[in-house]
Amino acid sequence: MSFTNSQYINWIDRCAAALAAAQDELTALDTAIGDGDHGLNMHRGFSKVQEKLAAEAGKDLGSLSKSVGMTLLSTVGGASGPLYGTFFIKAAPALNGKNEADLATLAQAIADGSAGLVARGQAAAGDKTMVDVWLPVAEVLKQAAASGVSLKDALQAAARTAQEQAEATIPLVAKKGRASYLGERSAGHKDPGAASSALLLQCLAEAV
Repeated sequence: MSFTNSQYINWIDRCAAALAAAQDELTALDTAIGDGDHGLNMHRGFSKVQEKLAAEAGKDLGSLSKSVGMTLLSTVGGASGPLYGTFFIKAAPALNGKNEADLATLAQAIADGSAGLVARGQAAAGDKTMVDVWLPVAEVLKQAAASGVSLKDALQAAARTAQEQAEATIPLVAKKGRASYLGERSAGHKDPGAASSALLLQCLAEAV
């Protein structure tokens, strides 16, 4: 089984719907330790991405991923636009020219995107950012590809890992981003970027 461009577009459609539904929840998380605009920014950004991709159905996976990234960069304010934009742009080369990707290729794309996040945000695991979700997910997918797990099972495992890792940001003290200004007071709140990342990965598992 492979990940196709129609599934990619289905993924983005699901993300747009899920982020619209979760807008208030993400805003509440971000109000506690950030600027309070993460829910609105993600909803707006993925609505634009959904519009953009509707006209690009015939494009290969790499082109779709780059298109998502460029649209997020240009439409999403705050830190999430540059970070999510970078993720999708850096994930694109592994998918270039392909209309379907096997698990190993998709795992590589997500690993490349995650490395882009680390470089752009200068964040490490444990800093209470979306990196705390993406790095373990990249590792889960890489191991799944190496051990011959099906694409569907691997993505379900990735979604579970993402949810667990997002919850695991709650006790952490933020070392990066706006939340880091709060110091110890940032502990006890889930990182908004980790929460939206987990949502994206849940949608990816559902799309496949």
